[in-house]
Parts: sequence; C-alpha cells; structure tokens
Amino acid sequence: MAPLTVTAMATANPLGLGLAETWNALRTERQGLRPNDFEDADIKTWIGRIEGLDTEPITGELADFDCRNNRLALIGLRQDEFEQAVASARQRYGPDRIGVLIGTTTSGILETEWAYRRRVSEGGLLPLAVRYRHTQNLFSVSDVVRRHLRLTGPVASISTACSSSAKVFASASRWMAAGLCDAVVVGGVDSLCFMTLYGFASLGLLSSRPCRPCDEQRDGLSIGEAAGFLLLEREGTHDDRLRFLGYGESSDAHHMSTPHPEGLGAVLAMERALERAELKPIDIDYINLHGTGTPANDLAEDRAIWKTFGERTPCSSTKERTGHTLGAAGITEAILSLLCLRHEFIPGMVRIEQPDPQLRSSLMLRSESRPLRRVISNSFGFGGSNCSLIFGKRP
Repeated sequence: MAPLTVTAMATANPLGLGLAETWNALRTERQGLRPNDFEDADIKTWIGRIEGLDTEPITGELADFDCRNNRLALIGLRQDEFEQAVASARQRYGPDRIGVLIGTTTSGILETEWAYRRRVSEGGLLPLAVRYRHTQNLFSVSDVVRRHLRLTGPVASISTACSSSAKVFASASRWMAAGLCDAVVVGGVDSLCFMTLYGFASLGLLSSRPCRPCDEQRDGLSIGEAAGFLLLEREGTHDDRLRFLGYGESSDAHHMSTPHPEGLGAVLAMERALERAELKPIDIDYINLHGTGTPANDLAEDRAIWKTFGERTPCSSTKERTGHTLGAAGITEAILSLLCLRHEFIPGMVRIEQPDPQLRSSLMLRSESRPLRRVISNSFGFGGSNCSLIFGKRP
C-alpha cells in the first residue's frame, strides 16, 4: 500500500490529557490505573478513569448528543491543536473530501443503563430523555466528531470489539486508495459503563489488582476509557516524519471470547501487515503487544509472536499503564507506538513480578532508549477479529 502521513494526533487517556502528559507518563513509568470508583459498580478491580467527564456536559448545537462517551470524544478532539490541524486540512481539500472513521464498542450505552434503572421509579416506562439515536447508537460518536469538526465527507463507525479503532486505519487506507477522500480523521472512543465492568467480571476476566500482562501470576485485565484521533493524509503533502505503512486483518473465528490457542489469526494479521508494508520481520524494531493480562490471550499472542518474529524483536504491553480501553485500544496504542517512534523509546513492563516461563518472546522488563525505525501494534478482538498496524518514520 502507499504509505500515509500522520499529520496530527490527539489523545485523552488514563495517562493524561494530550501528547505531552501521555509521553511524560510513559517516560517516567507513571501508571494510570486506580481502585474502582466508577458510580456504584461493586466490583473489586482497578480501572483507568478520566477526570472531568461527569462535570462537562455537551451544550449548544450538539446538546442532544450529551453522554459520557461523546463528552470524552470532544475532550480528546480539543487536545494537541487537533481541531486546528483539521481546520487547515478542511481549507486545503474542502469539508467533503475529508472522511471520518471512529471505532467504539460502548458508545453511549451508559445513558441507556441509567434510563433502565430509573424505569421502575417512573411507572415502568423509559424516561422521555432517552435519545438512542444521539447516544447509544454506535454511529453517535462518529456523528459528533464530524459535526464538531464541520466535515461532510464519508463517515462510519467500526465496532469489532477490541480491534475497532485499529481497523479504522485499514478502512481509511482503502478509502484513500479508492479516491473517496484526500484525508481521513481516524479515531476511537470508549468510556466506562456497567456493561463492560459487569460483563468482564461475569467472564472471570477482571483482575482484583492492577493488570500484569505476561506475569506468571496474571489473572485478568483492568478496564480503561480513552479517546484518540489521528489525521491521515497522502505522503508528500507535509514534511511530517511519522507514517502509517501497512495493516493486516484476519478473523480466526475460533471462539466468541477466547483466541485460537496457537494464535493463528494473530499470525495471519501480522504477516499481512508486513506484506502490505513490503517489509520483513527483521525490519520491525518494536512490537506493542495486545497484551491484556489474561492467561489465554497473552499465551496465544506470544506463540504468534514467536512464530512470526522469533525471539529477536523487543515487545511490551502498555495496557499495564492504561488498562484495556476496548474500542479505543487500537488508536490509543497506535498513538503510544508513534510516541515511541518519535522519541526512540521502548516502555518496559514494570508490573511484571515474575515473567511467565511459558512465554518465549523478547519481553522488555525495563524501559530503554534505542533507535527505532518501524513498530507494529497489535489489536485482537473477541470472536477472533484481529488487526495489526505498522508505523514508521521517514529517514
């Protein structure tokens, strides 16, 4: 595929608001997890929560879209002068030539959950304030983003569990290749809600401690929330060094909530990403693992890494710092990978107390500065919906 240039980034995640706060937390090994204090969810676990969402309602012409998820989206868009970068692109191309692709799984389901809680006290009927179209609807967050940025090009939401906001890159590349648009805003937004917390708890997948991917005693994940956005344009339009080089998608369809034990779908996604980027495994300098902290996921991904890269390529999971941000994990870890490229830095897995002896890949237990040219970021979702992304920088 033709490489695309990353001309702007913005993030709001448990490590901080904006690229500077996020990079500083990554560099200093600061964690973004805290004991669960979300609403009245009585679950002993740790979460990655963003402050301010409860006190910053959406007002004005977008007031109908007010919900936790869309509030998070707008907070993310306001970081890192991203709105200004899109406005500049809008002037260059026209609003109808810029697409929007957003990954999400939760959308505004929290608003509906609260509505059903109030249903009993309001005579069994749902409150009139429920706005499914503007909140829970999966298209809601994409609609908010394109309206807020005043864009009229193609727009879509992608919801493929934990790979949602990784797959937006694949669709953006196809849109650009097909000539549908000249630039694409890609992103992901997922916020805390009862469904994800109680759902993962019912599956026995939540850890009672901060998650520890790849640790011998790992016992589950930590849920987080985040918003992230990138502006992708054709190469040559800017002097920006960061580039999106390739993607690989697969569907192993092994089980609804468990990956193929040998990581066959993960292997296929990584191999396709390398092929599309016209690279070999030796060309990759760092792997940002999907690395959820569940026993089955980490083992399956390790086997896939071993089969594809062997033991040479250093890898780590940043979910020990942000938690698993689900539909926003792909974009959040893409941004973290791009920050690693920019600053030539590999974050260590500082929560590991004892590495799992079954794992054979080259896990980075300590952070390290070293030259980086290309990195791959993995996102593997429920049902075997897999996506691997490769980023690099212009020499």
